[in-house]
Amino acid sequence: MRFFIALEIPEENKLELELLQKQIKALIPKSHPTNSEKLHLTVAFIGEQPEDFKQKLAEVLAQSVDGIKAFEVTPGYLDGFPTLHFPKVIWVGIKGDIDKLFILRERIKDGLVSLNLPSDERRFIPHIALIKVSNFQITPELEREFERITQKSFKPIKVSSIKLFESIPNHGLHQHNTLAEIKL
Repeated sequence: MRFFIALEIPEENKLELELLQKQIKALIPKSHPTNSEKLHLTVAFIGEQPEDFKQKLAEVLAQSVDGIKAFEVTPGYLDGFPTLHFPKVIWVGIKGDIDKLFILRERIKDGLVSLNLPSDERRFIPHIALIKVSNFQITPELEREFERITQKSFKPIKVSSIKLFESIPNHGLHQHNTLAEIKL
């Protein structure tokens, strides 16, 4: 099974993110928006593991949330991977009460290490992937447009649980199934 751990985006926030996707799509017509049903904030990507890891991973999540109460984060700015100027993915960065998110991430990484699973050592940048592009360069004018469209105030995203997902390949795309939800 291909596992990842993420925060699911509530429907009310998805509507705002869909509008943002449409604005970006209008600026970059050849872009490919992420399906709104798949919008999420990845906390840890685990990858292929035997199915029996499902319960162990759920236990790691349960231990990771100990003492962490529900909190809010807010979309705030656009950026891209690997860089904004030559992106393959355009994403919205998160601001607000992200300290709890970083604590969750570190606890989850520690739990994965305790299961002898590899831990992603790249710098954690809380984000929600919005758009895929290929062979594209962001111009200074487009960068200013990105700043303009993120000037609005976004509704805070209420984080009250963390989920273990399964990612199932499906004709070049992936279907996401919730395997466990741990409440904060």
